[in-house]
Amino acid sequence: MKTHKIIAMLTVMTMTGCAATGENLKGNVYKAGQVNTSQNARTIKITAVLPAQIEVDNSKQQKQAMIAGGALGAIAGGLAGGFGGIGTAATVGTTLGGGALGAGAGSMVSDKVLVEGVSIAYIENGKIFTSAQVGKLCEFKPNLTALIISTGPNETRIQPNAVCPVEK
Repeated sequence: MKTHKIIAMLTVMTMTGCAATGENLKGNVYKAGQVNTSQNARTIKITAVLPAQIEVDNSKQQKQAMIAGGALGAIAGGLAGGFGGIGTAATVGTTLGGGALGAGAGSMVSDKVLVEGVSIAYIENGKIFTSAQVGKLCEFKPNLTALIISTGPNETRIQPNAVCPVEK
């Protein structure tokens, strides 16, 4: 009974904090190769800012959870078997079983997660465009100018044109 509680506790600890945040996709985040380089930019007037959910790859965190879950499960299984006085072969079995159980629990971490984002509408040359960005609603204000940067042929990054209130 105690073994199951230990494994469950370790699994929860392993899976906690195993989600990608999407912070690397925000409009004001650049890859190393984009720093100190010239990029096309222009100003736009934001006409609408709507809440959005952005699907972010979480496969790296899923793999880490599986590895950590397997290791923690194996340790818990080995300890349970060792303290149970059930013999070497049985302890090896509880170690392997705990490792498999922990890895299985780690695989329950999704390979995709949703993060907070915005869908920004703007008018350019008489046409309405939208750009989805990872970020918060309070970072973008309609009817104000913003800077839009083209970092690739099909990639735009709209710089935040507002600051969120500081949480106390």
